[in-house]
Amino acid sequence: MAEKWATFGVDLHLEPTGPGGLRRGLTDALRDAVRTGRLAPGTRLPSSRSLAADLGIARNTVAEAYGDLVAEGWLTARQGSGTRVTDRAVVPPGTGAAPHRREPPRPAHSLVPGSPDLASFPRAAWLKAARRALAAAPHDSLGYGDPRGLPALRTALAGYLARARGVRADPDTVLITSGFAHALRVLGPVLAARGARTVAVEAYGLDAYWARLRESGLATRALPYDELGTDPGALTTEGAVLLTPAHQFPMGTALHPDRRAAVVDWARRTGGLVLEDDYDGEFRYDRQPVGALQGLDPDRVVYLGTASKALAPGLRLGWMVLPPALAEEALAAKGGMETVSVLEQLTLAEFLTCGAYDRHVRSSRLRYRRRRDALAAAVADRAPAVRVTGIAAGLHAVLRLPAGMEQPVVQAAAWQGLALHGLAFHRHPEAITEAVDALVVGYATPPDSAWAATLEALCRVLP
Repeated sequence: MAEKWATFGVDLHLEPTGPGGLRRGLTDALRDAVRTGRLAPGTRLPSSRSLAADLGIARNTVAEAYGDLVAEGWLTARQGSGTRVTDRAVVPPGTGAAPHRREPPRPAHSLVPGSPDLASFPRAAWLKAARRALAAAPHDSLGYGDPRGLPALRTALAGYLARARGVRADPDTVLITSGFAHALRVLGPVLAARGARTVAVEAYGLDAYWARLRESGLATRALPYDELGTDPGALTTEGAVLLTPAHQFPMGTALHPDRRAAVVDWARRTGGLVLEDDYDGEFRYDRQPVGALQGLDPDRVVYLGTASKALAPGLRLGWMVLPPALAEEALAAKGGMETVSVLEQLTLAEFLTCGAYDRHVRSSRLRYRRRRDALAAAVADRAPAVRVTGIAAGLHAVLRLPAGMEQPVVQAAAWQGLALHGLAFHRHPEAITEAVDALVVGYATPPDSAWAATLEALCRVLP
């Protein structure tokens, strides 16, 4: 009978021990759980019979403890409603003396680059793909999984990247990660173990990625930048170079064909590796698509991509296409456990193979192109001294400002509740490239409902 009743009611962790016997110990444990907030106001407690069965004690002991706490005002008991925790303010221990910290106000508008319009995430299509994928998934796919990632997703990615980005990929050399930063955490120790001490990076980029490399004991050295893109002529004995060749972040240019060839020649000559960040390669507007650098030499280029720009960063899905000689080293550095949700991998594999990914990218490309055109037209009309550049592809634009205006504009934007990045925010601290006053405007970030107001807020602060 006890086993039958023990299946009813909520689980409740209590340790009714201490001086004074079981009744007092249970009463003290319940009172402490209510006082500290572990049992929230309004929580319905298990019946005396159920809790007694769970704790292996007499039902009368539980009923008496409940009665004591009802009398003290910690619990309430009503016919048909059971025993519940009284509604009262709860002060968790140790918080009384802590100063109240106010969260900084969120900006009313954001043009910070790096995110798509999250409101446009294809929820219905993703949900359909998730249902189909889960219904068709074999039972063993829900286990701990292959640390390289699910075979279905690696196969789907190899096919898609070959077709859409010109990547030469075999599913066995694809490694699924939880994003670009995770990929750098995997590659950092691999590069260090191969004798690398320095990784060459672009003059402009993301300091978070430079920090990931430094965590692995690797220094970063900035390469010069000019109108042809990053200059690989300054590469020497670095073990690797991190580039955004299809669409330089944040400047927005494609690496010149001669320099693409020069980077690969350097890697072949020195044994170095090229880390290719293809963060938004699907989005191009006024030019032919620039294929992945990896297609020039799959043995010397590590191709890195994510779903963060095409879908959403919260999915935490990324991938590496590795040179065959590096695949086992990277797998060992990643560890023997899968780190990405199997359900998300199954869904993305289905999303790719059923064509939903292509359809979403095409519709997003059209929407973002309209935004880009609206941005360029508004700036030309309202701020003719500002030049819009880097807009042939991607999800952001660079607005070139008159000399000395970057910081005043960024500050004015902050005062008006508009989050903006100046170009200096993305400049490597050791860059030798001439500084330029500019803004990096992520025009994909606002939802459609806020786009017009955000664009108006931007135009108000431009010189």
